[in-house]
Amino acid sequence: MSSGPPPRSTHSGCRLLLVRHAKAVPKHVAEDFERSLSDRGRADAPETGRWLAESGFEPHLVLCSPARRTRETWELIAPALPDVPPAVYDDRLYNAAPDALAAVLAEQGTGMNPVMLVGHNTGIHELATSLCGAGPPELLERLREELPTSGVVVVDLPGRWEDLTSDDGRDGHLTAFWAPAHREPPDK
Repeated sequence: MSSGPPPRSTHSGCRLLLVRHAKAVPKHVAEDFERSLSDRGRADAPETGRWLAESGFEPHLVLCSPARRTRETWELIAPALPDVPPAVYDDRLYNAAPDALAAVLAEQGTGMNPVMLVGHNTGIHELATSLCGAGPPELLERLREELPTSGVVVVDLPGRWEDLTSDDGRDGHLTAFWAPAHREPPDK
């Protein structure tokens, strides 16, 4: 997926990098919180890190769900970044709804910009769509359709983290949207 406009922001608000965890093993393999990444997820997460570094989207703080698959995703993204930021593992981010995600961002993001949140669907996708009211139409349409595993949504928001809510009236600008490309397996 294309990334849209250049990463440098000219507004005075906050930049949010939303990352859906990489592909995990199926739900029947392990208890949900302990599900690890699949082979595809272990390949995709470093690619996400490389894209972030090459695009200039480098977080100053990472907020991460403590679930195994989100921790592993962040641990595979981090080595690709020129400067690895501190990570905060917050129990409230595990399978959280958009309002809970926004509350953690409002609390933890103060003084940090940009902030990356590594989380789970459906909450992270719902937060992204609830915040993005402007941006390239083709990216907005793709975002409405889905947020793939290892996908990144970059949202520029007005105001301060302390004022963020999940129902901010779609005041954010979708600056970039990217996910690893996957080739379909050949037909048998």
